[in-house]
Amino acid sequence: MGIVAAAVIGALGLALSSAGTAAAAQGTLIVSGTPHNNPSGCYNTDHYPLSVDNRTDEVALVFSGPDCQGAPIAPVPPGESGIFEFGQSVYIP
Repeated sequence: MGIVAAAVIGALGLALSSAGTAAAAQGTLIVSGTPHNNPSGCYNTDHYPLSVDNRTDEVALVFSGPDCQGAPIAPVPPGESGIFEFGQSVYIP
């Protein structure tokens, strides 16, 4: 298993095991220029490439399909950002 695949699987595990809290992430998630305050759930975009600026306290996961379907292609840790040529949606717990 490659390093990137291991990082994505690890981030997915962290995101999905966040102690069962019902609260949204604290902060702002910016998806292709659109800010989402205290986000929770899946955010789709039709802007390419997808840009993610994670100013929250949770790991965001980028998916290649709409509605956060399929396998995640990359994690975006808190305080980090990225541009994803094949990203179509972002999930944050």
